[in-house]
Amino acid sequence: MPDENKAKKLPQYIAAVAVCIGALALGTILGWSANITEKLKDGDLNGFKMDTDMLGWAGSTMTLGALVTCIPIGYIADTIGRKPTVLATTIPFVIGWVLIIFAQHIAMVYAGRLLTGFAGGSFAVTAPLYTSETAETDIRGTLGTFFQLFITIGILYAQVFGYCLPLMVYHFACLAVPVAFGIVFLFQPESPVYLLKKGKAEKAQKSFNRLRGKDYDPAGEIKTIEEQMAKDAATPGCWESMKSKAAKKATLICFMLMFYQQMSGINAVIFYTMDIFKSAGSSLAPHWCTIIIGIIQVIATAFAAWAIEKVGRKILLMASCGLMGLSCFLIGLFFSLKDHKLIDEYGVQDIGFLPILSIIIFIAAFSIGLGPIPWLASSEIFPPEIKAKCSSAAATLNWFLAFLVSRFYLNAAEALGTDITFYFFAVVCFTGIFFVLFIMPETRGKTFAEIQDELSGK
Repeated sequence: MPDENKAKKLPQYIAAVAVCIGALALGTILGWSANITEKLKDGDLNGFKMDTDMLGWAGSTMTLGALVTCIPIGYIADTIGRKPTVLATTIPFVIGWVLIIFAQHIAMVYAGRLLTGFAGGSFAVTAPLYTSETAETDIRGTLGTFFQLFITIGILYAQVFGYCLPLMVYHFACLAVPVAFGIVFLFQPESPVYLLKKGKAEKAQKSFNRLRGKDYDPAGEIKTIEEQMAKDAATPGCWESMKSKAAKKATLICFMLMFYQQMSGINAVIFYTMDIFKSAGSSLAPHWCTIIIGIIQVIATAFAAWAIEKVGRKILLMASCGLMGLSCFLIGLFFSLKDHKLIDEYGVQDIGFLPILSIIIFIAAFSIGLGPIPWLASSEIFPPEIKAKCSSAAATLNWFLAFLVSRFYLNAAEALGTDITFYFFAVVCFTGIFFVLFIMPETRGKTFAEIQDELSGK
C-alpha cells in the first residue's frame, strides 16, 4: 500500500537548485582570472594594464572579502531569515561586477573583487544552511553536495567564457549569473525550520507544503523540530550551548574539515596546474589545461552528489584524503627528481605523465570528498541553536586559510622547494584519513536529533 503522506522530492530539488545558482555565481568569482590573465596584462580591461603583483592581490582580495563577512552573516540569517539574507547577497554581487566592468583604475578592480568576495563568503554560509533546513533526511546529503557542484560549474563557466568571449562581454556574462539567481530564488519559500524557531507555525506548515507537496502532512517533521527546539531552550544562550559535548565535538570536526580542505593544497594545485603541465612537457595550450581541470571537477562533484547517500560521508572523505595525499606525494617526487637533477632530461620526459595524471586524480578526489563534504558537515552536525553562528565561524576559518595558501604558496615553494611543499600537503591529506576514521560520525540517513545524540555519546 503506498504511503499517502509521502513527500514529493521535486520541489526540494528545485529549491536546492535555485539557491545554488548563487553558488554558480561564487564559482565565477573563484574562476574569474583563470583564462583572462594575459588579457588583463595587455590592458584589455578599459585600457589599463595589470602586472603580476596586481593580479595576485586581485585574486586574494576576494578571499579577504569572504573572510570578513562570514561571522556577521550568521547573525543576520538568524535575525531576518535565511531567504532574505540569501537574496541580499545579490546586491554586493552586482555592485562588485559593475565596478570591475567599468574599472578605470586598479582600485576599482580591488573594490569589485572585495565586494564579490563579500557576497561569496555570505553565500558559503547561508546556502548550505538553507538547503539543510529544507531537505528531507534521505536526500539531504545529495542536495547538500549541490553547493560544491554549482561552484565547480561556475568555475568552468568562467574558464570557458573567459577564453571564448571578449573581456567586456565575459564580465557581463558573469554579472548575469547573480541577477538570474535573485530572480529565480525570489519565488522559493523561507526555511520552515527558521519559521518554527520564530514561532510562526502556520507559515512553517505552508513552507513545508511548498517543499513537500500540498497534500503532505508535516506534523511529524514539525514535532521532531519542536522537540529539538525544546531541548535547545533548556540550554540558555549560544555560549552556554557551546559548552555541551555535542557542540564542542561538532566544532572540532567542522573546523578540522575546513583545515584539511584548504591545507590539502587545492589552491596551490589549481594555481600551479599550467606550470606543472609545462614542466611535464605537455603541448596543451594553457587555457585548455584549465578547462580540462574544470570539466573533471564538475564530473567528479556530480559523482559525489550521486554517491553520498549510497556510500556515506566517511568513505568518500577517506578515499578523497588518501588519493589526494598520494597525488601530492607523486607531484613532490617528480619535482624532487627534476629540480635536484636526480634524473636527466630524457628521464624527466619519460615520467612526464606522472604529474599530469596526479593532478587529474587530485582534482577528482578533492571533488568527491574534501570539496563538498566540509560545507555539508557544517550544516548537518551543529546543534540548531548555534548552527548559523558556528557555520559562519567555520567558513571564516576556511576563507582565512584560503587566503594564506593563495597569497603565500609561491613564497613557500621558493623558500622550501616545490617538492617539500607538496610533501607537506601529502602529510596533511594522509592525516585527514585518521581524523575522519576515528573522530567524525557518519551522518547518512540520520535526523538532526540522532546526529546530536551520537555527538553527545548517547
